[in-house]
Amino acid sequence: MPANIAERRRIFRDLHESGCFVIPNPWDAGSARYLQHLGFKALATTSSGCAWALGLPDNAVGLEAMLAHLGAIVRATTLPVNADFENGYGATPREVARNVRLATETGIAGVSIEDSTGDAARPLFTIDEAVVRLRAARRAIDEAGADVMLVGRAENLWLGDGNVQESIARLKAYAGAGADCLYAPGTKTREQIEAIVKAVAPKPVNVLVGSAAPFTLRDLESMGVRRVSVGGALARAAWTGFLQAAREISEQGTFGALSRTISGAQINGLFREQCRQ
Repeated sequence: MPANIAERRRIFRDLHESGCFVIPNPWDAGSARYLQHLGFKALATTSSGCAWALGLPDNAVGLEAMLAHLGAIVRATTLPVNADFENGYGATPREVARNVRLATETGIAGVSIEDSTGDAARPLFTIDEAVVRLRAARRAIDEAGADVMLVGRAENLWLGDGNVQESIARLKAYAGAGADCLYAPGTKTREQIEAIVKAVAPKPVNVLVGSAAPFTLRDLESMGVRRVSVGGALARAAWTGFLQAAREISEQGTFGALSRTISGAQINGLFREQCRQ
């Protein structure tokens, strides 16, 4: 584990104290280093971006592969890294605790645990079940002395009835269970975001912007949002360019899309600069 992990974790907590920051989501070491080069203050992994890089659909990456991915992102950057750790990779709270402990050992500064089950017939844990699992994660972090921030995620806007009041009930319960930051991906309106921020205050709230949004970063800050992530959107942007170019070659036998790429020399220059730092 890199030697400056304790300092990264302190910085990460401080970022959540005031203002609003973007925590973009790299999917490999190169994208992590470039995002650091752009001046972002922290990074977050993306389970979907990791999966696609491995040739898998989202939610199909196993625990060992995900732990290896977290370690690779942490080693690639000097910034704090928040882990997208899905539902903790455990059927029971005991397993969640064990796996969160393993995740903290990779050097992450934050870990997000969602309340999805992975079962299409029953996509969400009940609030009570999710609370027990989050408490187990909180206990694992505290017993490890890791000072890792715990993020509680309510997935019902995506996987449930889409009721923001249900999201609020879940997030308030997760705050009570020890979550340091709250997150309900799928919010779409100012009213939804402001209601969540007010309900869980003073705990910080993360908002996902995964596609073109009507809000600017300044708008979100005015709503009281502390941090903004983009999930798999940057990975999707990279895949979009790759797919368009590859399909043109395959289907048309032409190479026009390649004329719109930056040069290998530019990319090499970027990473040479990174290696000197």
